[in-house]
Amino acid sequence: MTIAHEEAVIDSAAVDAIFAEARTANAFTGEVTEQQARAIYELTKFGPTAFNSQPLRVTYVRSEEARAKLVDALSSGNRAKTASAPLVAVLSYDTSWQQQWDTFLPGYNAPKAMYDASPDLATSTGNNNAHLQAGYFILAVRSLGFAAGPMTGADFAAIDAEFFPAGDQKSFLVVNIGHPAAGAWGEAKPKFAYEDVVRTV
Repeated sequence: MTIAHEEAVIDSAAVDAIFAEARTANAFTGEVTEQQARAIYELTKFGPTAFNSQPLRVTYVRSEEARAKLVDALSSGNRAKTASAPLVAVLSYDTSWQQQWDTFLPGYNAPKAMYDASPDLATSTGNNNAHLQAGYFILAVRSLGFAAGPMTGADFAAIDAEFFPAGDQKSFLVVNIGHPAAGAWGEAKPKFAYEDVVRTV
């Protein structure tokens, strides 16, 4: 048992399922129901973001037609596993996320003017916080007993043209979701030690 297990307020099995033994899967089996897909988001939304902004948008790809178009936009090494995954999610961010200010932070909209006046700042904030939410999304997938296979090997401009032609969303990650199949992963890859990456000042 690691120090993480000893200090955690959730049980060891949960620590293993979400963190210690969870791996990125490359082969999947089973199914992901609509209710389970909804549950993934219902957990994801509780993770903190700047100003409670929640710029992440999730597009679940289920139809054969949409799946084929998505697969065509992926790098060659990602196509077969995405074609066969029980569920695939395209993660993107709302390019006009600050226009929802009165919804996500009612009663305090003074900072909105800063983002309206600086499109570059609005873009970077939306992008950064959506990436933060993507991490929550993966942990939510794992907490429901599934494996996640996040991928950045894709032509995201082509994905945007196909799925978000109005320009209202920008994609940045594709996530395969399902139960891990035989041969879903190889040997565990090394992780940096605490001493390698942490310092106290």
